[in-house]
Formats: sequence, C-alpha cells, structure tokens
Amino acid sequence: MIIIVWGVAGSGKTTIGKALAAKMTCSFFDADDYHPSANIEKMSGGQPLTDADRLPWLNKLRELVDAHEDSKGAVLACSALRASYRGILGFGLPHVRSVLLDGPKTIVASRLLARTDHFMPTTLLESQFELLDREHEGLTLSIEQAPEDLVQAITQWLENQSRAHPSE
Repeated sequence: MIIIVWGVAGSGKTTIGKALAAKMTCSFFDADDYHPSANIEKMSGGQPLTDADRLPWLNKLRELVDAHEDSKGAVLACSALRASYRGILGFGLPHVRSVLLDGPKTIVASRLLARTDHFMPTTLLESQFELLDREHEGLTLSIEQAPEDLVQAITQWLENQSRAHPSE
C-alpha cells in the first residue's frame, strides 16, 4: 500500500507525509526529489510546468507507486493536481490511498512566503490553484488543522479502510 498525500505547493504535503510515515514506520518519498533539473530550473524561474514537462516525472513516480503494491506501506508527497496526473500515478488502484490537503489560498501563500529552502516561488501559487481538481476517491482534510491532528485523522481513516477491506 502507498498513501499519496497531495495538494498545492505549501499545503503541508511533506510535513504531514513525513510525520505519517514516521507514525506508520514506513518509507517516505517526496515527489520533488524526482523532478529533473530542467523542471526545477523552470519553476525556480517562475514558469509553470506544462503537461509535457510533467509526464516523465509522473511516469517515474508511477514506478515508485507500483513498487509498493505489495509493501506494508509507504507515503508519497506529491502535488497530483489534475485528475489526469492522478490517473498516471495509479490513483484508483487497490493499493493506493489518496489524501488531499486543502485550504485557503491565504494560508498557503503565507507558508510559501515563509519558506527559504524550496524552489517553488509564490508567483506560481495562482497556477497551482487553477490546476487543482479536488475530486477524488479518498480523504480530504483542511490544512487549518494542526499537523498532529491531520496525521491522527489519516491514521484513523486508514484503519477504517483496512477494516472495511481486509484483503487490501
């Protein structure tokens, strides 16, 4: 099983994903680590990625998702903004769980402004929200909650999922 924690830049995917993986004692992967340097340069320069830019990155992430089909668990933090991207990533497969971190643009913008160690400039925030398609089969949580509460909510949801579908 792999849990994909997704949402716009600054929604807390990495923070929540790392905490969830620690609680589950499983591997954590950040999709940002899989971007080719050309994508990072483009975003750092304030240019949004095109679907053509994203496709090799999404395919690489799909390999990671498929590699965890039979594992006890892993967590992937990934933007996965469009339904078509989530389709490439394998959302809907029995071993994939979807957790959207969503919230007000003002909170996300303040988080992005506070970051000094990330390539995503605040100028791309609007394009992130324009791409965001919130429809999914999974759990949606508000980023207005404390990180520990978000991790607890995800953990409880996963436990309920495993009780409802014990063979997965």
